[in-house]
Amino acid sequence: MAVVFDKPSLFRRVAPLLEGFDGPLAFAVFILACAGLLIMYSSGYDHGTRFIDHGRNMLIAAFIMFVVAQVPPQRLMAFAVPLYIAGVALLVAVALFGLTKKGARRWINLGVVIQPSEIMKIAMPLMLAWWFQKREGQLRPVDFLAAGLLLLVPVGLIMKQPDLGTSLLVLAAGLAVIFFAGLSWRLILPPVLLGLLGMALLVWFEPQLCADGMRWPVLHDYQQQRICTLLDPTRDPLGKGFHIIQGMIAIGSGGVFGKGFMAGTQTHLEFIPERTTDFIFAAFSEEFGLLGNLCLIAAFLFLILRGLAIALDAPTLFARLLAGSVTMIFFTYAFVNMGMVSGILPVVGVPLPFISYGGTAMVTLGLAVGMLMSIAKSRRLVQT
Repeated sequence: MAVVFDKPSLFRRVAPLLEGFDGPLAFAVFILACAGLLIMYSSGYDHGTRFIDHGRNMLIAAFIMFVVAQVPPQRLMAFAVPLYIAGVALLVAVALFGLTKKGARRWINLGVVIQPSEIMKIAMPLMLAWWFQKREGQLRPVDFLAAGLLLLVPVGLIMKQPDLGTSLLVLAAGLAVIFFAGLSWRLILPPVLLGLLGMALLVWFEPQLCADGMRWPVLHDYQQQRICTLLDPTRDPLGKGFHIIQGMIAIGSGGVFGKGFMAGTQTHLEFIPERTTDFIFAAFSEEFGLLGNLCLIAAFLFLILRGLAIALDAPTLFARLLAGSVTMIFFTYAFVNMGMVSGILPVVGVPLPFISYGGTAMVTLGLAVGMLMSIAKSRRLVQT
């Protein structure tokens, strides 16, 4: 007697791959991606194929997210050390014989021109999460010191390029891991208080510190100029202060309800510089107003809270630290970008997640979301 086996449908074959996806997290990313496509269509209308390229970058990031989501966190941990070593080696190679563009040496040609500092946004939290996982249950102060050294090496190399924005993101990702690993508040509060005191003194003595010819130690000239411009953008309204002033004008002119889709005058008359990349939040604010901004911020908050919830439910220390630090990457991206466009933080060239144009940043975000999906899936497998 012949036995006939029914061939499973395509849905049944794909279902096991999709069942691990975290619905709330996917929903938050989908809303942000839709907002990004909407404002990119408006702000990039005269930028050739920017809208199409932005959609393509999103599809690539979605594919990477899908692939990474199928990789168990234990397998991700195996990539931590090799990826960190490769990233640091490439940063050293950039310092020795990298490509220089616009006064910054950030790229290297390996057949394809890449920016190795982007690798460290993912390699850094992976490496530190691996470091603390290996020392679970027997953490000593020297372990936190070693973690700090692992963090400072790539951050120092990135700042040397110079690239203040990327170094800030890598530093924030690493510090998040160290904090979630259990760093004592007694060690956290002193530098925070010193930083607040330094900011207060900077504002108080701004006229003297930003006087013509004044040279600050440690900082590059462009970094000093950005800080002074933040404190008083009217110092050079048609030069270094132009970005901040036009960004604030666009945000304010949007009002409560905005000027409407494709109706932003600051955007379409090209007053907003970098309106498809770093300053796309100004274009969004002008067209969708305060209500649109609140909806956008709510979507980011939902994404961050969902990421932290995944971190709390993670089955291992490595997964918990990785999920927490990856979530804080989203927070740092959004907070720094909105802050610099609004004039409360220096302009450091940080994109707005899923909104700003940029293929490398989009791929990094896809990797980050894929890791969160993987950790959420591993938790469900443990529970069942």
